[in-house]
Amino acid sequence: MAVARTPRHKWIDEGLRALAAGGPDAVQIEALAKALGVSKGGFYGYFSDRRALLEEMLDRWEREITDDVEARVEQEGGDAKARLRHLFAIVDTGDGLDTTITTDLAIRDWARHDPAVAERLRRVDNRHMDYLRSLFRAFCADEDEVEARCLITFSLYIADRFVLADHGDRSRADVHELTTRWLLDSPRRPGTSTARR
Repeated sequence: MAVARTPRHKWIDEGLRALAAGGPDAVQIEALAKALGVSKGGFYGYFSDRRALLEEMLDRWEREITDDVEARVEQEGGDAKARLRHLFAIVDTGDGLDTTITTDLAIRDWARHDPAVAERLRRVDNRHMDYLRSLFRAFCADEDEVEARCLITFSLYIADRFVLADHGDRSRADVHELTTRWLLDSPRRPGTSTARR
C-alpha cells in the first residue's frame, strides 16, 4: 500500500509556525520534517530548496492578509463603517486567518535584514493603507483626516501587541471599542473644537 505524501500546504503551514516561533532561521527543512513526522525527502517533491519554501510562505501570508481578508470584509457587506468594524473584528480575533499576528511580526522583523522581504512588506502595507483609504473616504471628505485615520488604525494593529499598559477601570476590549467609535465617528467640521467646555 502506497504511503500518502505529506501535502504541500502542510510544509507551508509548518514553515509559517516555525517562522512565527523563531524567525526565518528557524525554518529548516530537517526541523520541519521532524515536526511533521516525515522524512525530508518529500520536501523536494514540492520545493527546489529552502528559499523556494520561504517564497511560498511569503506568498501565502501576503494572499491571506490582503486578498482573503478584503474578500471576507466585502462579502459581509454593509456601508464603509460596517465593513471597517468587520475588518477590525477579523484583525482583533484572527478569526479564520491561518497566518497570525505573530507571523506578521516575525516577517516585519525579517524585513529589517532582508531587502527583498522589506520590498514585499512595503507592497503589503501599501495595499492595507489603500484599502483603509477606500473605506474611510466613504465618510471623510478631508484627505488629511483620511490619512490620519488610516495611519492610526494601521499603527494600532501593529503596536497593540507590544503595549502592556493598564487602562484603569477599562479593559483592553473597552479601549478598543472606544477607539473604534472615535475612528468611525463623523468627521469634525473645520474650526470645531473637540475640547471639553
